[in-house]
Amino acid sequence: MPAESSQIVARKIATRIPTAAGEFQLLLYLDPRDGKEHLALVHGQVSGKSEVLVRIHSECFTGDVLGSLRCDCRAQLHLAMAQIARQDAGVILYLRQEGRGLGLLDKLRAYNLQDQGYDTVEANLLLGHAADARDYRVAAHILRDLEVKSIRLLTNNPDKVEGLAALGINVTARLPLETPVKPENTGYLQTKAARLGHCLNLKGEGSLSNRQASILEQVADALSAAPAHCRRRGRPYVTLTYAQSLDGSIAGRPGHPLPLSGAASMALTHSLRSAHDAILVGIGTVLADNPRLNVRLVSGKNPQPVIVDSRLRFPPYASLLRNGRTPWIATGEQADAERQEALEAAGARILRVPGSNGWVDLGALLAQLGELGVSSLMVEGGAQIITSFLASRLVDQVVVTIAPLLVGGLRVVDNLGYLSLKKGLPRLGNLSYQVLGDDLVLRGEPDWST
Repeated sequence: MPAESSQIVARKIATRIPTAAGEFQLLLYLDPRDGKEHLALVHGQVSGKSEVLVRIHSECFTGDVLGSLRCDCRAQLHLAMAQIARQDAGVILYLRQEGRGLGLLDKLRAYNLQDQGYDTVEANLLLGHAADARDYRVAAHILRDLEVKSIRLLTNNPDKVEGLAALGINVTARLPLETPVKPENTGYLQTKAARLGHCLNLKGEGSLSNRQASILEQVADALSAAPAHCRRRGRPYVTLTYAQSLDGSIAGRPGHPLPLSGAASMALTHSLRSAHDAILVGIGTVLADNPRLNVRLVSGKNPQPVIVDSRLRFPPYASLLRNGRTPWIATGEQADAERQEALEAAGARILRVPGSNGWVDLGALLAQLGELGVSSLMVEGGAQIITSFLASRLVDQVVVTIAPLLVGGLRVVDNLGYLSLKKGLPRLGNLSYQVLGDDLVLRGEPDWST
């Protein structure tokens, strides 16, 4: 413990606080260095006690006060209060370290970055902060002031245990503090587990659970033959995947995205992305959604992003240009050369593909992708791309998520009249179904022999 630690905070007042969880003493400590007021919520007599149950909770205005579902902070605070109130003695330290040390202003800025597709770690780093800038010296001092001999720490963060131990606090055990996973905080919790080392057993609504095994196993079995398929057919093995409502709508109207998949279905989608060499969407999806097309909700590699863009409308602000992998933009042979030069300068790679009437020939594009080493390709949308791949009979397996909604919007099948009349729509074989949250996920292989 640094020599100046005894001067960090001073106890100013204590008062009785009855709560729904139980009765506590609330102690206020003032840090003269920055004027911050830290709090200790104490249940029972802790002085001289060993193995006291302790939760060190960093302030979260958006979660603790407003009930934001972007994080699990409020749920953890209330759960810790309930668990400690059932003990003979326990302590909750409420430290003024908003946003893992960012402060409220930059925390809100980080939220805006997260809405653009960055995860919580990336957002902190982009703002010039460490992934986790919290300091536990104040916590160590307060525990000493309370004369606690040793603690059992309620936390999912092993770094918190190590930080306290380095400050001389005897931590005899780490006890998990896990709360239900919500659709709104699934990505946040996945990032805490994958990038910050938090010990989380994410088996809630947004986690990748064993219920997804049959879909993933069938996809994995099919993809194991993808290299041979590519050599034999001269193109990658193609998985078509999208989400739709009960009435077949994939959007409310063209150019306006409609969130349909639940958290568990989204985790499955990210697993599917990781299983493929590349992922393909049309320029309409990029303009409407500004997607990242990477893997965030599960552990795994990011696929190579491919965008079909016959007129090179790809925008310079696209998240794909900051995604860690150079986006490949497939365009026609007559596309504007100056626009190509500008996009290449921005970090994209342009693939010139034969076509007609201003459209990219998907068969020629797949052949080119095969030559570039892509043996498996996941096609995610939008409606025109999905329809074009089906009409061209370039789909080898289909994974569709069906959400329990009636939308009355844009449907993929609305544009398949020509295929239905002239060639016949394919029937799916080798089917499997799974219920994930409220969604039904279907996987099958189209029979193009009809």
